[in-house]
Amino acid sequence: MTKSIIILGDGMSDHPVAALDGKTPLMVADKPNIDHIAKMGKTGLFATIPEGMSNGSAVANLSVLGYDPRVCFRGRGVLEAASMRIALKPADVAMRCNLLTLDAEGRIKNHSAGHISNEEAHVIISDLQKQLGQEMGPTPLKFYPGVSYRHLLVLDESWANPNVACAPPHDFVGADAVGLYPKANSPAAKTTAAKLVELHERSREILNNHPVNLARVAKGKDPANSIWTWSPGTRPQMATLQEKFNKTGAVISAVDLVQGLGVLAGMEKIIVDGATGLHDTNYEGKAAAALKAIQRHDVVYVHVEATDEAGHEKDLALKIKCIEYLDKRLVGPILDGVKKLGLDVTISILPDHPTPVEKGAHASDPVPFAIWNPFEAGDEVARYDEQSVRKGALGLLSGDAFFRLAINMKQSD
Repeated sequence: MTKSIIILGDGMSDHPVAALDGKTPLMVADKPNIDHIAKMGKTGLFATIPEGMSNGSAVANLSVLGYDPRVCFRGRGVLEAASMRIALKPADVAMRCNLLTLDAEGRIKNHSAGHISNEEAHVIISDLQKQLGQEMGPTPLKFYPGVSYRHLLVLDESWANPNVACAPPHDFVGADAVGLYPKANSPAAKTTAAKLVELHERSREILNNHPVNLARVAKGKDPANSIWTWSPGTRPQMATLQEKFNKTGAVISAVDLVQGLGVLAGMEKIIVDGATGLHDTNYEGKAAAALKAIQRHDVVYVHVEATDEAGHEKDLALKIKCIEYLDKRLVGPILDGVKKLGLDVTISILPDHPTPVEKGAHASDPVPFAIWNPFEAGDEVARYDEQSVRKGALGLLSGDAFFRLAINMKQSD
């Protein structure tokens, strides 16, 4: 039985870039190993964002793994809660809680508090829980520390309602924060929205002179001077990969969102030392972990966040470098390792969504993919990029069609 490794470069695809004479980072990057997958395999485009849904990583990664986000997506906070092994009551509302930087005029300077360290962030989250968690009185809530700027807020089911409109901060860098504060989508959610606004305001008061931030500013770093709550939801019901596709799986990622998706899908969550979610992540460690995992599982999902972060930072040179790191330090070792192990492995590569560097925000257009099944002939495409794959044999896919091809299953199976 052929096994499967899916390699996902988060936000890796792009739009034509003026500085590259209308080319994209994928078109100019030196990526012989990724191109080899395209040359040997079949290619196409995959619509990962169903019409009318948000173009975030949660929706897109659900699609890549063969799930229907219109049924399964209940907010990314609940996915991260699953990764953190936080038990949610059926109607608890979980949501992402970023630490971010506001400038002197109250605009969002960045969505990551200058990529604050885990140690600094955990001190801040602990202090916020001591002050804001206790202040909320009859409306219980709890902050949970996560990784770097990514944390979790859980609102108790006794009072909370998830029907609140919240802006993803990475899509609104430079915008006025107050104008983007949470808003109720229904009368039942007014209390929840009001409490979230109160949390935002109180966090700014607490964090402005917090010792961690004073130390960061003294070193020329951006302070974590506000929280940002977004993507609320309640616990979803999802079949596991075993139940849905009769496959066992493992997920390798530095991001709680993707780890949590894997946990809910019944996959083994593998943590790699030195995996950061940034350009300095441990690519080689992820490749080694994938090669070990594929010997005991049917499907291994390897997620790398670096290209997405570079896109959000509008750093063109860094995005190209991250694609080249992915190619040389992760894709290449996986290709070599599979060959040395003598395993029959279908290898796929794609992003979850585009993160265009000129905009710094996610886009929803279909993404390029390549699937190399060692027992099938490839198509005529010889390079992997947004334009080349338009000539691919697999055309435009949607729903669970990509995942079924990636795991060697027919639509009728």
